[in-house]
Amino acid sequence: MMIRVLLADDQTLIRSGFRVLVSSVPDLQVVAEASNGREAVELARSERADVVLMDIRMPELDGLAATRMITADEALAGVKVLILTTFEVDEYVFEAIRAGASGFLGKSVEPAELIDAIRVVARGDALLSPKAVRGLINRFLAEPTPGNPLGPTVLDVLTEREREIVGLVALGLSNDEIAERLVLSPSTAKTHVNRAMMKLDCRDRAQLVVLAYQTGLVRPGVPQAQ
Repeated sequence: MMIRVLLADDQTLIRSGFRVLVSSVPDLQVVAEASNGREAVELARSERADVVLMDIRMPELDGLAATRMITADEALAGVKVLILTTFEVDEYVFEAIRAGASGFLGKSVEPAELIDAIRVVARGDALLSPKAVRGLINRFLAEPTPGNPLGPTVLDVLTEREREIVGLVALGLSNDEIAERLVLSPSTAKTHVNRAMMKLDCRDRAQLVVLAYQTGLVRPGVPQAQ
């Protein structure tokens, strides 16, 4: 299956480098390029991209606002946003994930890692590496979240097995790693994850991670039982 990619970055040189890299892979296709957030939203609608590589800092409309607009549009429900940032974790990444972005990468990412990330995001599987999850938790989730926190009763719709698996997703484990931990088949682990996302109305695993910490299912600095 061909994955349609939209590049959104205000720096032509960076877009050019990503375009050459992405276009060199048989199952990826660059369908458009945007130099600001507003253009990114418009092109996501017109070009029907599967994945948007979104720079978080752009003129006219920043990547965070553009991400919110894309993920809030029901007509773009299948579009995944992968945030690009100068640093692996910066002050806007957590808000971007909460806004519906499916993950984030540093602009200095290795070519093979970028290609793999696009494929992973496109299929909605493991979206945040354990390293990225730890950074997200340590930088943001250990601090009080403004607004009304979600109570643990939100998780009442889950079975015990689904709660257990959501906790492991929050630690950054992939379906294969969850399956190995719980002695399940990878397809069974994936089914549990998908059911949990559906029940909790989470767009993808990134939002599942955030919800797991917001509800207190997993707490920063507290290791999950082996």
